[in-house]
Amino acid sequence: MNEHKGILLESGTNELEIVEFEVQQNKFGINVIKVKEIIQPTPITVVPHAHKFVKGIIQLRGEVLPVVDMSKVLGLQANESSQSKYIVAEFNQQKVVFNVDNVTQIHRISWNQIEKPSDMYRGGSSQIIGVIKRNEDMILLLDFESIMVDINPESGINVNQVKKLGKRERSNKKIVAAEDSPLLRKLLHDTLSEAGYDQVEFFENGSDALEYLEGLAETGLPIEEQVQMVISDVEMPQMDGHHLTKRIKEHQSLGKLPVIIFSSLITKDLRHKGEMVGANEQVSKPEIAELVLKIDKHIL
Repeated sequence: MNEHKGILLESGTNELEIVEFEVQQNKFGINVIKVKEIIQPTPITVVPHAHKFVKGIIQLRGEVLPVVDMSKVLGLQANESSQSKYIVAEFNQQKVVFNVDNVTQIHRISWNQIEKPSDMYRGGSSQIIGVIKRNEDMILLLDFESIMVDINPESGINVNQVKKLGKRERSNKKIVAAEDSPLLRKLLHDTLSEAGYDQVEFFENGSDALEYLEGLAETGLPIEEQVQMVISDVEMPQMDGHHLTKRIKEHQSLGKLPVIIFSSLITKDLRHKGEMVGANEQVSKPEIAELVLKIDKHIL
């Protein structure tokens, strides 16, 4: 898996690679960047009173990692299969193991091939953030960050981090934020409001955010008088955060806008991707207090 990551294209191409896996014959996907390795199941130590999604813990090269039963997460009947696999993943500064029925293949696709799920079938608490159509099959892209926040709320954005910064007045500052997860949009809204930034225009993907910004640029008014900051996730249907940042920085009128990438994928190994597209700052979720301080640095 680590060797495979080397074939990823340059940053900002709006492409990604996904690992396709199966749970009860349903096909799902996880961004290959989140996957450290795929291993055979090993004996699990059951932890009393653990979250209902957590099967237990394993030891992997000296690290103790939780094992999440994806059949329970997805509300499907558990199925112990001879093809069962453990997907060892890392994001949001944490490592976790996902127990799935099978891992099939890796696909390289464009974010604009990923459709936003309809509210008609996704439900209010669905973990689906995108639908990928491949011939007669469909692969559902899952919101693993929200899954982990459900299991461990402390791993999410915590408004108390911002409260420690004290009372602030930032109501004259306008921010554009691109974040596909409904849960994280709400958390961002609440925490940025607590920090004094109550003028935040949210968009579900980079494409909608760029269209809005380009519309502002066409008004003829200086862009810095209309919006002072862009915050973007990386993983989003239609247009990812790296491509959004690249398009902003290459735009004649928008290029001076500060852009902060706020993503679970900010690691030492991946930070160079944001640097390549001209991001002013990169902050790893869930470090919301650091995000607020970076915003202060660029627009006050």
